[in-house]
Amino acid sequence: MPTLENKLRETLSQKQILLMTHLVLGYPSFEVNREVIRQMVENGVDLIELQIPFSEPVADGPMILKANQQSIAQGAKVEECLKFAEEVTAQFHIPFLFMTYYNILFKYGLEEFISRAYNINIKGFIIPDLPPEEGKEYLEQVKKRDLAPIQIFAPTSTLERMQLLAGNGAGFIYCVARRGVTGKKTDFGQDFDEYIRRCRNATSLPLAVGFGIRSKKDVDFLTGKADIAVIGTETIRLVDERGPQAVGPFIGGLR
Repeated sequence: MPTLENKLRETLSQKQILLMTHLVLGYPSFEVNREVIRQMVENGVDLIELQIPFSEPVADGPMILKANQQSIAQGAKVEECLKFAEEVTAQFHIPFLFMTYYNILFKYGLEEFISRAYNINIKGFIIPDLPPEEGKEYLEQVKKRDLAPIQIFAPTSTLERMQLLAGNGAGFIYCVARRGVTGKKTDFGQDFDEYIRRCRNATSLPLAVGFGIRSKKDVDFLTGKADIAVIGTETIRLVDERGPQAVGPFIGGLR
């Protein structure tokens, strides 16, 4: 079975830039999640991160925080999220990742969680609050199964730090476009170009750029600089304001 990196490189041989989207499981409902994923895949999304809701998602802005808290308040459980993920990975043949916080894995049982994710065909993990220095057992368990522990670069990361992160990562590197949390608009300019050059110098893995990607203009700007554009908060905002049927045309218009 090809690794996540190999799968992404194969797709990149046919497209200039890939699209990765994000949704919070159970928000506003699993039924809506199903419809949103269908529209995303049918309109050309290349990989999707499924966020297992957590009460204190420290890397996330107000909109995703609200989605996490509402999903939990409505009774979404980790087991339900795992069963939902098993359903969509069987139905749609693009890579799916789990994005969540370390406490979810810890409480479930680290090895059990990673083994279960592997068995339901999840390809990797984004765990923003687990630096490699504190995640040795996690890294061992993930890499043992040829899954991808996605690492995160930030504009404040030094070259040395980036190289350490990349050495512990696989699949791709998630490059946070700016300081702060998700959801705010990102102004791409000269500082960003310099940052993405530093990212390229630190790793040979594909680069995904997220935080504040909202429009075709943003995706066009990233084309030729990054390998993957990540759209997160904007699709949640669309579902809130206009319903799940608005997601397909939005995604279709990004390239």
